Order: sequence, then structure tokens, then C-alpha cells
Amino acid sequence: MPGKFYEDFEVGSIIHHDKGRTITEADNVLFCALTMNDQPLHLDAEYAKKTQFGQRVVNGLLTLSLSVGMSVGDLTAGTLVANLGYYDVEHTKPVFLGDTIRVRSEVLSKRETSKPGQGLVEIKHVVTKQDGTEVLTYRRKALVRHRP
Repeated sequence: MPGKFYEDFEVGSIIHHDKGRTITEADNVLFCALTMNDQPLHLDAEYAKKTQFGQRVVNGLLTLSLSVGMSVGDLTAGTLVANLGYYDVEHTKPVFLGDTIRVRSEVLSKRETSKPGQGLVEIKHVVTKQDGTEVLTYRRKALVRHRP
């Protein structure tokens, strides 16, 4: 099923994405390896024990990437022309191995563009973990197709 066409986005609407995702050690290690990020806070349990967190912290870009992916099916699958940017990214609380994240999205604005058949949509994403704690917020601008 496709995501939303430009006409389907309603400013002020909030979409609660059904997909949740428990982040595993394997997820975190693989993401760090793929992105060449060898930060010990993400990978070294003994190092992380001595930090203010007392344990490894999930790579924040993994949380961001997962949250975008978790929203695609409901928002832009098959209708996206291009993601134009991610703004005001704030990691408000840490995510730890074993935490389950969920995403909700709010349509902030939409406007026509000079390109026929395309419109610009701005969406705010809020990521929470299993206890309801907000862990990440950001805005995304997406260029999406009009309904054929």
C-alpha cells in the first residue's frame, strides 16, 4: 500500500506509526560497523560502565534512521520524490540496548511547488521508548507526488 500523496496530508494531523522496534546489541554493532563509528560509548561495555550512563548508549543515528524507516510506510512509500532535509534534530534522552522505540508524526505544513505534480510537506517526528520517554525529535521536509 502506498504512502500518502500530497493531497492526503492534512496540516495538524498526527499519525501514530504501528511499528515498534526493539534495538538489539547486534543492530547497534552492525550500524556502528557500517558507518565506521568506533565510539566506545556505543561498543565497549566496560568503558560505558564508567560513564554517566552506566551502560552502552545506542548510536543516535541508528535511532534516527530507524525512526525514519518506521514512518515510511504510512507517509511516503511510493509517493516520495525526495527527502529535502532533516532539521532541529534533538536527542532528548539516551536509548539503551533492549529499548523499544515508537514514532509519531505530525504534519506541520504543506505547500505547492513550482514543479507540476509535486508538493512540499514538513513533518515533525517524535520518538519515544517503551515507558513513554521522549528520546528524539526532528523535522523532515519531503517532496511528494500529487495523486495521479
